[in-house]
Amino acid sequence: MGVDYYNILQLTRSADDADIKKNYRKLALKFHPDKNPGDQVTADKFKQCAEAYDVLADPRKRAVYDQFGEEGLKNGVPSGSMETGAWTQGYTFHGNAEKVFRDFFGGSNPFQEFYDRVDGDLSMSFGGLAGRGRKKQDPPIERDLFLSLEEVFHGCTKKMKISRRVMNEDGHTSSIRDKILTITVKKGWKPNTRITFPEEGDQGPNNVPADIVFIVKDKQHARFSREGNNLVHTAKVPLGKALTGCTVDILTLDDRTLHIPINDIIKPGYKKMVPKEGMPLSNDSTQKGDLIIEFDIEFPATLTPEKKELVKSALLN
Repeated sequence: MGVDYYNILQLTRSADDADIKKNYRKLALKFHPDKNPGDQVTADKFKQCAEAYDVLADPRKRAVYDQFGEEGLKNGVPSGSMETGAWTQGYTFHGNAEKVFRDFFGGSNPFQEFYDRVDGDLSMSFGGLAGRGRKKQDPPIERDLFLSLEEVFHGCTKKMKISRRVMNEDGHTSSIRDKILTITVKKGWKPNTRITFPEEGDQGPNNVPADIVFIVKDKQHARFSREGNNLVHTAKVPLGKALTGCTVDILTLDDRTLHIPINDIIKPGYKKMVPKEGMPLSNDSTQKGDLIIEFDIEFPATLTPEKKELVKSALLN
């Protein structure tokens, strides 16, 4: 007649998935070798419970077992005798009852996590004592989100494709699937702004999926860098204009051209501030930071004797 997996887990054939889990939980804790050291009888029962759970908790294995019994399950079902996709190869229990136990409860030392001895008895509640045994969440998965200053200045929408492991409907197998995460970039987001998608990491039977976190980073820009809400632009100015005055033309992030007159002498460390021409504020995009103009004074590579005399005449007299 073969092994009766239902009888091992003290179930009827009408048991549902919740019943299978409930009875395995109870019996696995009762027969675990750590609770019954040196007792071969309970060790054998612990292994039998693991095999029974391994079969009955898997819908495909259970379907084959229900129709063909242990012999059909372990010897294999002849091709074409069941619906397409059913179990067609012989089943062999891997023999590692501790692995089944750990996979069910979670943790590298799961037995300690799920029972305490109180006056020599096992004291536990569903899910473990005082919250022990609850699924642990995987650590966050962090990815850099590089944005151009134009994207942050105007705001935009970014589509991020991720591949993650997802549990199949049977609750025991998984597959890799793609998903598109949509990020609505707000005007003025600063570097290191974090955008979190809760529990979008890999799924598993004994874990809470990790959060996926995107961290804003600035792409290098040809004309600007930013400091807080301010934009910084470095203007190259020839020495003559640095001494006598000039106009600096700057193309803004929204394609306007600013003509900034510089009437002061530009000396090392000199900066010019243009109010409200910086980045939008993330909490109020109608307000902006400032534009800070720094200067790179270009000295001539050579001077003719005549020009040297003119410089001496102008500066030293």
